[in-house]
Amino acid sequence: MTDTERITSSTRTLAVDIGGSGVKVMVLDETGTPLSERLRVPTPQPPKPDAVIEAIVQLAKDAGEFDRASVGFPGVVRNGITYTAVNLDPDWMEFDLASTLQKRLDKPIRVANDADIQGYGAISGKGVELVVTLGTGFGSALFINGRLVPNLEMGHHPFRKKETYEEQLGRAALDRNGKKVWNQRLEKAIATLEKLFNYDALYIGGGETKKIKFDLPENAKIVPNVSGLLGGIMLWKD
Repeated sequence: MTDTERITSSTRTLAVDIGGSGVKVMVLDETGTPLSERLRVPTPQPPKPDAVIEAIVQLAKDAGEFDRASVGFPGVVRNGITYTAVNLDPDWMEFDLASTLQKRLDKPIRVANDADIQGYGAISGKGVELVVTLGTGFGSALFINGRLVPNLEMGHHPFRKKETYEEQLGRAALDRNGKKVWNQRLEKAIATLEKLFNYDALYIGGGETKKIKFDLPENAKIVPNVSGLLGGIMLWKD
């Protein structure tokens, strides 16, 4: 049965979000409405492919029936193959995640960068929209009138003091320097990004958004973590 043949008005999509600290899943209907609870387990340590895939398989069993799966991965993804995984393990380099997971779940699989998927779940589809995620690392996604500019790994670009956005704003930096310094750096980062992209809207997601203590600009807002799962339905909108 082909992917197209599987898609009906009652098609169920398993949305998967692989993070540096947690693996989450949720079943969505064809409109992106949740059909199950959000399930989560800690990311296996060490976070090697076999261990993470096994965690996904077990979560999928608990989530219920589904027809296909969308997977958000924290790194560069091309045609279902992962090319970077700074916050996971070197074994993910050039790993065919889509094919491997398709064999384990026996379902059609599509894989994309996790910030890209979170963006799909947050954006309005109008103008230039930037998404950043604050978690173990620093994710990013850029959309123009709803169309994704793929593989924007801004977190590994220089930001200040010869360090990258991720080195200054990732969870390790937050733990090392404290909330006050982290907030000061984040405020500077937002000002820099607005000048760089001249975006119409900025969406900020990820587990560390609860640590933000300053007033965001009018064109910026925090989006819930569940966006990283809800956006999974968009991978099937050809």
